[in-house]
Amino acid sequence: MSKKVFVSGCYDLLHSGHVEFFRQASAYGDLYVGIGSDDTILKYKNHQTVYKEQERLFMVKSIKYVKDAFINQGSGIMDFIPTVEFLKPDILVVNEDGGNDEKRRFCEERGIEYVVLKRTPAEGLEARSSTSLKSQTCCIPTRLDLAGTWIDQPYVSCYCPGWAITISLEPTFEVRDRCGLSTSTRNMIQKIWPMKLPDMAPEMLAKLVFCFENDPERSDGIISGAQDAIGICIPGLCRHYYEGRYWPTKIEKCTDGNVLSWLEQHLCMIPMEPRRPGCSVVVGKDITEPKVRNLANAAEKCWNAILNTDLAEFATAYRESFEAQVSMFPAMIRDCVQGYIDKYKDMPGVLAYKMPGAGGGGYLALVVDDAAKFAEFHPEAIRLTIRRK
Repeated sequence: MSKKVFVSGCYDLLHSGHVEFFRQASAYGDLYVGIGSDDTILKYKNHQTVYKEQERLFMVKSIKYVKDAFINQGSGIMDFIPTVEFLKPDILVVNEDGGNDEKRRFCEERGIEYVVLKRTPAEGLEARSSTSLKSQTCCIPTRLDLAGTWIDQPYVSCYCPGWAITISLEPTFEVRDRCGLSTSTRNMIQKIWPMKLPDMAPEMLAKLVFCFENDPERSDGIISGAQDAIGICIPGLCRHYYEGRYWPTKIEKCTDGNVLSWLEQHLCMIPMEPRRPGCSVVVGKDITEPKVRNLANAAEKCWNAILNTDLAEFATAYRESFEAQVSMFPAMIRDCVQGYIDKYKDMPGVLAYKMPGAGGGGYLALVVDDAAKFAEFHPEAIRLTIRRK
């Protein structure tokens, strides 16, 4: 009698890598597939699926290597538990980047063989992943602010001028809305250039994007900070100086490959819940000259530390900048955000943390000893790739 083999995943953007994984897993016996529900994916990954669960179920069932498939009724990363309990498989198969200790212990407790497969493409085909397919769909960068956030608003810089520091990121991960990575600006760009930025002078492009987003006919009265357009449009590491105006009076750039690689080795992000609709991070704001000066000083210190590749000083300035932000805008940190901070702040290898953008949710951006090593032990961590050109 053939053994029952079980695999589980989202299988939203179904591609040849999934089919090859099913082929390899089916070599161990009759293959059954658990599929993440629309609700689970929305809650766990904070985004809607491209294909609804019944359409994904139909596609997976149609693959010849699959004996049968089911919509998982559980939740989170272990949403397949109810499926396993009624199916009672002999073997659980995972990809090398989809396995973890929790799954391994789960199998050991139930006497299920645990098999880890290397992610390899079918012969003659190139490697595919859902992340790479999404990045090919839209190549518009996003940005991560490192220090000086809020100084680009005149009602802040009027107390004390200073720099905001940003890096332009390749979209090598899913860029989620309402998560502090300038998605509102990015979405505005896509109305003009859906796939990629045009080939033109980056500073001029940033100014065009800023003016387009901040249409004088906007009814909400909100002016988006210039750091969003600048951080997206200008490659590499950039700082911009604000003196009570919406557009900076100075812009300085660093495209030194050694500096950018050093930053990539020490930065990663942890997904949190998106900022909830209606959340206002400016409620209860307390902007004073000493607090804005602290923000400006931290940004200056942060820039110098990065150029000197001084990790300890970078982490200190990074923390100080975020502390200055929160002192002025305490609503940036909600209860759910504090839970993530408490979980990660004292982990081995974590040196500093902040939230990108205005806060209220989104991501926790960490400074770490070694981003590659940290991601190895924390698969939820997102490695970053800084745009070079």
